[in-house]
Amino acid sequence: MGVVVFNISATSAHVSWPVSPSCLDTFYSVMYDPNWNSLLMGYKRKSFLIEERIPVSQTTTYLHHLIPQTAYFLCVTCQAANPVQDQCQVFSTPSDSNDPHDRAGWELAMGVWLTCCVLLLVIAGVLLWGCVHTMCCVPTQGTTTTTTTTRTSIARQDMIASSRIYANSREDSGKNGGLVQRPPPPLSANAANHVITQEHELRTLAKLSGAEPV
Repeated sequence: MGVVVFNISATSAHVSWPVSPSCLDTFYSVMYDPNWNSLLMGYKRKSFLIEERIPVSQTTTYLHHLIPQTAYFLCVTCQAANPVQDQCQVFSTPSDSNDPHDRAGWELAMGVWLTCCVLLLVIAGVLLWGCVHTMCCVPTQGTTTTTTTTRTSIARQDMIASSRIYANSREDSGKNGGLVQRPPPPLSANAANHVITQEHELRTLAKLSGAEPV
């Protein structure tokens, strides 16, 4: 028996099958299940979720109240017989574009996608601003660091020079017995004139006597 499923929509489908002369019962059994597993359930009539009885005078039927986006396993047999593999067919229902749940899911997906795009743009803007700010501030920071280092070096050299001068002064003081030599007191004006007069007379006498002045 060749079972054919056609005109499949989200919630309905048409099924047809050829006449079976060996079927002496009064009806055909059209059985289908949306969650079929032949390895666990086999091909027993009691394993199918839904069963419809069609008179033997008909070889087609209309299935309704199907679930969108669902795979169905369907078999057509005589009334008292269990189905075999040749009497079965697998088909899937498409999604319902008018389903409010699908529309809500699509809108949710679009909202998530737009939110991700906005977040990526914000992150890219922040990173770009950080790079530009870093590139602009690097020379200024380098100049400030160089100036600070130069000032520190000058201050350190001044401190070292001051320390050396202080150490040398202390060493000289120690060599001289801790006494500081003071310059001789300045001469008065009269004493200076007297010294100059005596020196002039000595030079004059030396010239007259022909001797070298001391």
